[in-house]
Amino acid sequence: MSISKQAEQIREISGVNPYKCMKCGKCSASCPSFNEMDIKPHQFVSYVLNDDIESLVNSKSLWKCLSCFACIERCPRDVKPGKLIDAARQLVVRQRGEAYLTPDEIPELLNPDLPQQLLVSAFRRYRR
Repeated sequence: MSISKQAEQIREISGVNPYKCMKCGKCSASCPSFNEMDIKPHQFVSYVLNDDIESLVNSKSLWKCLSCFACIERCPRDVKPGKLIDAARQLVVRQRGEAYLTPDEIPELLNPDLPQQLLVSAFRRYRR
């Protein structure tokens, strides 16, 4: 799959229009995982626009995002960088041929050092 095709797939999965981003950085400023990320939320938008999906899927930021969607709440242009991050994750999972977690698998993955926000975000995301 070409990089351009992957960027289009991320846009389609997320339902986001990354062209609306004005690079204000409010999404990154509100991100609780900011210090852990090598690619910040506002930069995810640029990577998708520039079709640099390979860098996104190889970044640690893809998996450091808590899916708390604080970035979505703060975005003045309704760009929703958190949805782009989530779509990139889905793309990676689909390419690997993996399935989603079932609720029965979650307890064995629990770690007392995990932030509670991560658990709430995971339940909200995967309860369907």
